[in-house]
Order: sequence, then structure tokens, then C-alpha cells
Amino acid sequence: MSAFLHSSSVQRRSSSPSRGRLMVWSLFALVIAAAPLVFTSSLSHTILSQMGVAIIVCLSYNMLLGQGGMLSFGHAVYSGLGAFIAMHVLNAVSKGSLALPVSLIPLAGGLAGLVTALILGWVTTKKSATTFAMITLGIGELVWAMSLMFPEFFGGEGGISGNRVTGPKPLGITFGPQIQLYYLIAVYTFVCTGLMFAFTRTPLGRMLNAVRDNPERVEFVGYDTQKVRYLSFVIAAFFAGISGGLAALNFEIVTSEVVSGYRSGAYLLFTFLGGATFFFGPIIGAVLMVLAFVLLSEFTKAWLLYLGLVFLFMVMFAPGGFASLIMTNVRVAAFGRLKPLLGHYAALLVTGLVAFAGAAAMIEMLYHLQLDAALGSQLHFMGMQLNAAAPVTWGAAAAITLAGLIVFELARRRFAVKWGDTQESIEKEIKRREAL
Repeated sequence: MSAFLHSSSVQRRSSSPSRGRLMVWSLFALVIAAAPLVFTSSLSHTILSQMGVAIIVCLSYNMLLGQGGMLSFGHAVYSGLGAFIAMHVLNAVSKGSLALPVSLIPLAGGLAGLVTALILGWVTTKKSATTFAMITLGIGELVWAMSLMFPEFFGGEGGISGNRVTGPKPLGITFGPQIQLYYLIAVYTFVCTGLMFAFTRTPLGRMLNAVRDNPERVEFVGYDTQKVRYLSFVIAAFFAGISGGLAALNFEIVTSEVVSGYRSGAYLLFTFLGGATFFFGPIIGAVLMVLAFVLLSEFTKAWLLYLGLVFLFMVMFAPGGFASLIMTNVRVAAFGRLKPLLGHYAALLVTGLVAFAGAAAMIEMLYHLQLDAALGSQLHFMGMQLNAAAPVTWGAAAAITLAGLIVFELARRRFAVKWGDTQESIEKEIKRREAL
């Protein structure tokens, strides 16, 4: 009887994560299906489409960085070449020389990324760590230079364009309206996300984690670490190519920028910001990437400076990214210790915003004097009129920044003490439960 009860409890514990995982995936599907119904404007649909594309490419990049410990500076090569091939295939469909539904064109981009990785990946993955990063950087710069040297394929500086409203139109779906294209991207996003998550549970995915953590021991037990890196590299390139194919359909134009080091750097930066140590971290990073490129860049010319400052502070204070912050607080909430911290979080938020407001005012005034001096010294900032030529305005902004930083530091120290006490109490609770 005791054995039966023990087996029943084990079965219940094992089925609980499955139910939880099913709920998470159901919620994910619901969110991507309902998002365009909540945000109904054409701009919103365009932004949501870009987020879907970014989610796929950031998750594919994290197969290298987060799961394999491979820092790549050339991941845009595979998404970019996938976009170029997808555009050529789309044009072939438009000319009638190829009978292929538009909905399958992203797979052509995926195959292009896969084939390219099969050719370049063996050399790239022969080394690891810094050498691997330098090889990917060199290959990325080589492909970017080629994109300007071979206009017959890459289209030169103007790139190549196409029309996605072509080919067979089953059920009257033309992919002309943005909402139709969004749901195509949503389907690809959900399926690709599921497949990449499944990869993490495969023996190859587990072995990739082992190669990341201790390659010497992996070699000792008889596995070829380069082969593990190579196969994972090819799989990641396939999904990156799919994202490139979707981007080609979304924008209907592909330029040399899609294979540039700038694009590869963006994948690295936002995957890190989202949280490379968690599977859902790159999803957060992808959303932030689109918001930064599309929305933040419209609000201020200094958006790259703000982005760099955010990256700097995340590296210093939260190297695990936003996903790490979320999961740490979920753990605290699970032990019922979150409520006492809410006041400290509010204090950090308010004082941080005060310091940021003062610093941002100085940044905006500096940019205005450098770039828009011909328009006069007056500028609008957060509903206020600032005079960038007045010393008193600079003094007030500096005083606000300094006061905010001082108060923020005091709040941070109090929070650090409370956070340490909270973590200590959680560890004691864990030991108490283990002793039962």
C-alpha cells in the first residue's frame, strides 16, 4: 500500500509540470491570436508582425548564446541570406516560373540559412569561445562586403523588392492586408517557438548545454564537441532563415543591412537584455528590440544612447536580463515574501525616474544644441519647455539628477538589506521543508 501511495504521489508531481507547461503554451497561443484584436490599428499590426519575426530570430540566436555558450557576431548572415533567397523565390512565383504558395516561402528562407550554415558552420565551429566569436565576425563582415559587390544577387545599395500578393490564393487569402500576414507570422512564430523549445529537451540540446558548461568532460566521455556545436549551429541557422523569409514578406524589400554587423549586434544585445539563461528571455528581448527600433527611435534622436545606458546598467546590476529579474521575484512570491518588498520597489522606481528625468533633460538639450541648433534654443521635453542655452536650465537638470541619484542610492541600500534578509529567510524555509 505504501509503495502504491508513493508511486501515486510521484505521478501527480510529474503530471503537474505538464499541466503547467500546457497552460503556458495555451496562454502564449491566446496572446498571439488575440493581440491584433486588441491593438487594431494598422501600425499596431505592423509592429506585432515585426515582433513575431524578432521572436524567432532571437530564440534562434539564443540556441547559440544561451544554450551553447557560443557568442556569435554574425548571426544576421543566416537570417539575411534567408531573406534574400525568400525574396528571389517570391519574385519567381510572381513571374510564374515557380508554383509555390506564398505561405511556404519562409521555409525557402529557412533552407537557405540551413545550407549556408552547412557550408560555413564546419569552419566556424572548429573553435569555441573568443576564437569562435572572431570567426563569426569575420564571416559576417565578408558576407556584408559581398552584398555590395554582387548586385545581381543582392540588388546593390537599393536591395531587391517584391510583391507578396501573388501566387495561389486559397480561401481568398492574399496576404495583402497586414492582418492576414500577421496571422501567417503568428503561426510560424508559435510553431518555431515550440520546435526550439522541444530542441532544448532533446539529447542534442542537453549535450549542447554540457558542451557549454564543461567541454573537456564531454570529450572525455566520448562525444565530439565540434559536431555538437556544428549541428546546433545549423539548426539555429534554419530558424534564423525562416525569420528572414518572414521579414522579406513583411517589408517586401531586402537590402544589404539585413546581413550587416549592426543587425547581428542587435540580436546579441536584445537577447542578452531579455535573458539568455531562460528560454523565454529572448522573447522579452525581441519585444524590446521592436519597441526600441520602431517607437523609441521616433520619440528621440538619442535613443541609441538610452539603449546603451540600459545595456550598461543591466550588465552591472542584472546580468541575467529581464527574465532573471522576473523569475527571481516569482521565487520570492512563491514563498510569500514579495509583499514586504513592494514598498522598496516603489521607492526605487520613483527615485530612479527622478534621476532619469534630470539626466534625460541634459541629454536632450545636448542633442538639440548639436543637431537642431538652427531651430533655436527652445525644445519640448516631457511636457515642459526647456531652454538649452540657459545655464539655469542646465543647473536645474543637474541638481535633479544629483538629488535623484542620492535618494536612489539610499533606497537601494535599504532594499539590499531587506533583500538579503528575504533571501536568508527563504533559504531557511527550504532547509526546514527538506528536513520534514
